[in-house]
Amino acid sequence: MSCWTTALNPSISILLATYNWPQALDLVLESLNAQTDKDFEVLIADDGSRPDTAQLITAFSKTANFPIQHLWQEDLGFRKTVILNQAIKHARGCYLVFLDGDCITQPDFVARHRALAQSGYVVTGSRILLGQRLTNDLIAPERNLKKRFFSSLGHSKFLFVVKRLVGQLNKCVPLWIKIPDNRWRVYPGFVWKRIKGCNMACWKDDAVRIGGFDESMVGWGHEDADFVFRLQQSGLKRKSGAWATEVLHLDHPVGDQSKAAANAAKVRKKILEKGRAYDRGQEVGNGP
Repeated sequence: MSCWTTALNPSISILLATYNWPQALDLVLESLNAQTDKDFEVLIADDGSRPDTAQLITAFSKTANFPIQHLWQEDLGFRKTVILNQAIKHARGCYLVFLDGDCITQPDFVARHRALAQSGYVVTGSRILLGQRLTNDLIAPERNLKKRFFSSLGHSKFLFVVKRLVGQLNKCVPLWIKIPDNRWRVYPGFVWKRIKGCNMACWKDDAVRIGGFDESMVGWGHEDADFVFRLQQSGLKRKSGAWATEVLHLDHPVGDQSKAAANAAKVRKKILEKGRAYDRGQEVGNGP
């Protein structure tokens, strides 16, 4: 299941979820503008942001070197699953990469995901956590650090080593050491660990076949785990994107997690109904 050599253009669709943080979205879009692999489009899955987000997207589209679609729905609470399903429907690429509007990409992000793409697999990546001070410096209007930060990604180690030493990055080595695809990346079965909706990928046909995301899962939490579990139940294997596709997650206050427990319970119920064993001691939804 590959479309790399066909006339389809673009071959990859990046589904970028956002909500009311245009300053962060601007950074993410700029990082996508610097990709070494330029055969992709971006669909911004907007869960009801204010008009300033649309204004940013309109302005950015004028200079972007990739096509942008802005999909918006009314703000009726956290309905990320609904807007992501709209993005899946409108995606022109045969391969979907899921990204969040608070996650800066490395210049080889698209290229690394393309290299890991394989028929019969879903890929789940990881993230590097940025501290509050570094985040504030990057989104500040004067942007004194932004140009140096972006020019250092994938090239200079000094800036990131310094930020790691002062506690503004939780790790930095994966920025420079990239491990190619190999058998060790394949998970033996379903586990909660490292499922992050801000960095995962699958073929569009596979996403459509399972009906996309479960729209009954509203509010923050575990819609990504549910999506991956159902993909694996449909016959796919899961592959790790760690040490290849890391994104840099901007710091922000934790949102309303009042629905998280109920959403996790839905996923556990599906697992039990399918008779799949899983590690009850695995911490759900936390960690980079």
